[in-house]
Amino acid sequence: MDQNERRIRLIRFLIAESPEYSDLVIPEDESGAKRLLRGLMNLRPPLPAPDEFLRIQDAYLAEELRKKGVVHTKNLDPVEPGISLWQGDITRLDTDAIVNAANSGLTGCYRPCHGCIDNAIHTYAGVELRLACAKLAKEIGHPETPGLARATPAFNLPSRYVLHTVGPIVEGPVTDEHRTLLRSCYESCLELTDRMGLGSVAFCCISTGVFGFPQEPAAEIAVGTVRDFLPKAKNVRQVVFNVFKDSDHAIYERLLKEE
Repeated sequence: MDQNERRIRLIRFLIAESPEYSDLVIPEDESGAKRLLRGLMNLRPPLPAPDEFLRIQDAYLAEELRKKGVVHTKNLDPVEPGISLWQGDITRLDTDAIVNAANSGLTGCYRPCHGCIDNAIHTYAGVELRLACAKLAKEIGHPETPGLARATPAFNLPSRYVLHTVGPIVEGPVTDEHRTLLRSCYESCLELTDRMGLGSVAFCCISTGVFGFPQEPAAEIAVGTVRDFLPKAKNVRQVVFNVFKDSDHAIYERLLKEE
């Protein structure tokens, strides 16, 4: 079964699973079919999937990852001891854990093909991640408290685990509470990584973007928190700051060159 056949099989299953999608037509072009599959996966509720679906999905996602290429973070040059900076798709990184900027529901982004990191991580991990997150959310019993961190397996990602943290939402001036909560996100993820005996973790830019935290102060908090933590870490030896935008890369590069 080639990649196109896998994609069509997965789309047909997802359409059959939800009668409201029965009128959907599968695009003949690859990019259109890929977008439809991603959108359907984004919309799918946290339910168990049949073994046959998972087998095809896992093979499909493995091939997509092979095409994108895994980034072996041990080969990244450190900007300073224990800290690396990398620009690109976080779902390619093979750190022991990657950090997901989650929402308070914890089960991912349900907007089809949305550009947020939560959407990308759930898309390329596969549908099992949403189910695992839903189990976490049920155990918690209420919307997730900002500043904490929870771990799930990473499923089809090259990392071993995903750490889910909810950052503060900034809708006006940045307050001391916003800063404290964002610092807590980084501290919680670092402490959880260390307790789990993991050696490396990759951070996205938590709370920037749609959550509204300005890039520069967010990066200052991120860098400062990691610098404070690494000397006392028992297991964590590498932290990767993963950025997507050129503007974020420039900010982190400057901050990491400052003493």
